Amino acid sequence: MRTLYLGTSEFAAVILRRLAAGPHRPALVVAPPDRRRGRGRKLSPPPVAAMAAELDLDLLQAPDVNDPAVTERLLGAGAEAGVVCAFGQIVREPLLSGLELLNVHPSLLPRWRGAAPIERAIMAGDETTGVCVMRLEAGLDSGPVAIRREEPIGPRDDYGSLSGRLAEAGGELLVEALDRRADGPLDYSDQPEEGVTYAEKIEPAERRVDPWSGAEHEALRIRALTPHVGAFVVLGDESRLGLRDPEPLGAGPAAGEFAAVDDGLVLGCGEGALRIGSVQPPGGRWIPAADFLRGRGLPAPVARPR
Repeated sequence: MRTLYLGTSEFAAVILRRLAAGPHRPALVVAPPDRRRGRGRKLSPPPVAAMAAELDLDLLQAPDVNDPAVTERLLGAGAEAGVVCAFGQIVREPLLSGLELLNVHPSLLPRWRGAAPIERAIMAGDETTGVCVMRLEAGLDSGPVAIRREEPIGPRDDYGSLSGRLAEAGGELLVEALDRRADGPLDYSDQPEEGVTYAEKIEPAERRVDPWSGAEHEALRIRALTPHVGAFVVLGDESRLGLRDPEPLGAGPAAGEFAAVDDGLVLGCGEGALRIGSVQPPGGRWIPAADFLRGRGLPAPVARPR
């Protein structure tokens, strides 16, 4: 089948690569325009646009997919089905009904509809998540599901490891769904009314680790935001120290205090403590916490959030 692909993120780029390697190679890829990123504010393409260029796919970068001229081009691309994955733009009529659109969503719908399903699943301590291929409708991730696959969340999984597995699974499921669609209409199942939860986007304030909370809770926060967003503590001197690779411990120093234990860095929490595997000093790169201790000693105590 000739397809149309709409996506933005790294997750969507992995799925695009899998789609392009098979019989349903996109006739056109749609992504947002380039934007400035990083400390140097360099103009950079979104990951899906970069992947389309690497794969030599026709690319359209559009700030609004619902612009009449853009919609006309998409509907005239000769696609038999469209795919939407982590696109970041709301698709409206007439595009919504002008082409059968499949959405690859990394959760077990109806749990974790919305912008940050992988992060929210980890933060909530879910033991299982997954991927669904659903039909895109006007509601937020509310369309009927054609195919799904479960994926366990391991005790050391972070966003990077989990999203990588989910993207690989999502690519496989998408190709399977399109294979079925090539043979006839897909068999969809409506989502149940019970069990709906929403994965709101990650707000900046959620990046700040609160040692006066429980160690288990804060470990989930750090894992959910590693490595793409990043979690940190604010030290007493108002500098930030990035934290990765947390391991909850039963006990440790007082909440907000750091200690060196067996050549490792431990942060005391309101309940338990966290052994921290890697840190990012202000303006520096990520380094093992043991190297930080040898070079700089213990960090200053954490400033308590107001």
